[in-house]
Amino acid sequence: MSLGARIAWDDTVLPFQLDQSDIRGRVARLDGVLDRVLEQHDYPAQIEALVAEMTLLTALIGQTVKLRWKLSLQVRGDGPARLIATDYYAPTEEGAPARIRAWASFDESRLEEGADPYSLIGKGYFAILIDQGQGMAPYQGITPITGESLAACAETYFAQSEQLPTRFSLTFGKSTEPGRDESWRAGGVMLQKMPKASPFAATAEGGSGEEGLLEAADILDEDEGENWNRANLLLDTVDQLELIGPSVTPTDLLIRLFHEEGPRVFEAQPVQFGCTCSEEKVRQSLSIYSAKDIAHMTTEAGIVTADCQFCGAHYEFAPQTLGFEATEGPDAAEGQNKAAGGRG
Repeated sequence: MSLGARIAWDDTVLPFQLDQSDIRGRVARLDGVLDRVLEQHDYPAQIEALVAEMTLLTALIGQTVKLRWKLSLQVRGDGPARLIATDYYAPTEEGAPARIRAWASFDESRLEEGADPYSLIGKGYFAILIDQGQGMAPYQGITPITGESLAACAETYFAQSEQLPTRFSLTFGKSTEPGRDESWRAGGVMLQKMPKASPFAATAEGGSGEEGLLEAADILDEDEGENWNRANLLLDTVDQLELIGPSVTPTDLLIRLFHEEGPRVFEAQPVQFGCTCSEEKVRQSLSIYSAKDIAHMTTEAGIVTADCQFCGAHYEFAPQTLGFEATEGPDAAEGQNKAAGGRG
């Protein structure tokens, strides 16, 4: 595989459909996106792994939603890994890339060396938020932390909240190729049964999964279940190197795995790291505070600071320009207010 072909598939999500099985899917390859997400922070290896998996899931799920603005994934737990959050922003115009950002909050003092990263979340929930923008009510779905991976949580979410049998096969990690610096690479396949009215909701009260949650077998009838199981058995044969390349393109991968299922591909969606923070948005978020509140936020140097958790941008403001009791407009303190260090 040539270098040009390898670059062409990096940071893309390829939609496909298995016509014989009535299943849709996505193949994702992340390279620079994951590097950009993780270079913003100095995370311990276990937290990096969780953020990498969550970012890959976000790329796959974001491309399946008819999205006008933003899809957010969140995992909150009572363990050392307290929060993992990602955002996927829809392309602003035809042919433009989607944008992804991610960050994590964790208690470093509680991290256990050698522990499985997923175990560090503990008990909590997995949530998906879809925000279609101004004038539209956001949608949020929540399921408990379950299974042995973030991918398993996402599969449970789709079965429980959307009644859509869903399967992920993911791999990610640091890679070193001849002549290149060490970098992050991630690849994955998502399978999902095409949406239809489910007979489950009207006839059953609980699923066969952990704590009574729904699983694919609870939603599918006999014929659908046979098709679904066959596609999953084929996906089980995938090799990690096939998922992350660079020797196998996503189109070749689909032929290797599903040639008897009639795979049909659509236009690939490019993705890139992107943050939407700005001085204006920080000001807006602080506009609900009184002058007394702003005074409590003011440093000894006489400024109010804010840092973006996603991209590391650092903002500094004159306190008299902030809050609903501001005495000066933003332009009055030009030269004092600045945004420094942003890489998003």
